[in-house]
Amino acid sequence: MGRFRRGDLIHRLLQVLPDLAVPDRPAAALRLLARERDLTDDQRAEMTAAALGVLNDPRFAEVFGPGSRAEVALAGTAAKLPAGLAISGRIDRLVVLPDRVLVADFKTNRPSPDRIEDADPAYLRQMAIYAAVLAEVFPGRAIEAALVWTDGPKLMAIPELLIDQTLAELGRAG
Repeated sequence: MGRFRRGDLIHRLLQVLPDLAVPDRPAAALRLLARERDLTDDQRAEMTAAALGVLNDPRFAEVFGPGSRAEVALAGTAAKLPAGLAISGRIDRLVVLPDRVLVADFKTNRPSPDRIEDADPAYLRQMAIYAAVLAEVFPGRAIEAALVWTDGPKLMAIPELLIDQTLAELGRAG
């Protein structure tokens, strides 16, 4: 099984399982993965453990907690983006709170870096663009962006300075 397929399946688990009661999640994960006939029991167990490792980690509680939503469509542009740049995409996980907005993207297809600065620049661009558009959709609220790595698991917040630097680089490239 390739890493991309593994990533897709874990992504699906992270999309579906948060809406279930905590005690029901392990059995639901195994039921969902049982539909994938070519997987071994060990592969199913490993993917279930990876997803539950993220969901059971207190560092991720807000991202998967009450009021969080999976697969949120986002389209538009923003003043901080280069002229003519518009996006249409899906946010893996979005939490809208009274004072701030949390946006998270799951990364399952690569080993995670040790530092957010070493993440794939494409991931940083994606999250910076999401943050810029969300800042206009939710004016006056802080936008907090993070990558959720299932290998670890690890939650890596993307500092506002790094988002601003990434947006500035987009402006120079465009």
